[in-house]
Amino acid sequence: MIAVIIPAYNEEANIAAVIGAVHELKAQSGLPFVPVVINDGSSDKTGQIIQNLNCVDLHLPINQGIGAAVQTGLLYAQRNNFDYAVQVDGDGQHPLNNVLLMIKAIQEQEVDVVIGSRYIENVGYRSTFFRRLGIKYFEYLNYLLVGVRITDNTSGLRLFNQKAISKIVDIYPDDYPEPEAIILFKKKGLKFIEIPVVMQERTGGTSSITMSRSIYYMVKVSLALIFASISKKSK
Repeated sequence: MIAVIIPAYNEEANIAAVIGAVHELKAQSGLPFVPVVINDGSSDKTGQIIQNLNCVDLHLPINQGIGAAVQTGLLYAQRNNFDYAVQVDGDGQHPLNNVLLMIKAIQEQEVDVVIGSRYIENVGYRSTFFRRLGIKYFEYLNYLLVGVRITDNTSGLRLFNQKAISKIVDIYPDDYPEPEAIILFKKKGLKFIEIPVVMQERTGGTSSITMSRSIYYMVKVSLALIFASISKKSK
């Protein structure tokens, strides 16, 4: 089985369509996809909507950040013995046909994690200019810290096998985890690759990351990356 982990914070405009896309993918591919939606303390109707749809609905009592939501989904996948878990955004930015390419890559190349990158082929929606600058900054920072160059450090489109889930589920980073998780993959001896994918703009609602939050995000994540790279603590 394949858990499709969908962290959702105030995604009432998008979440039904994302869940519907998972079921369409399941019908078209014949693969056992299961939508696992984590309502991250939403203040809108996200929680009510997912309770009435064909999905696993998990609810965090307060907003804890995307890292905690993804970790909740990974825990569910581990405890229910899923073969794979794929993280996708709840805002509709990730066309789910990408997931089939990722499953093919993880099986054929015998890796533990596959990351979908917007910047290998530079097609489709690639975010704003300032966010692209931030992504390039994290690419170089991670390369400086651990010698790993990932073009799309902030991509929320990631596929994990059972080995990867077991290695990271108890230590997955909080808040904005994607760049820091690259360091965890490296330190845990996981094999990971990027493949080119096409993304699109969110289909409704607005992003929670404003300019001021972007600056806060870059400072906070930079410190987290530095600490993670020098930390010898292993769980």
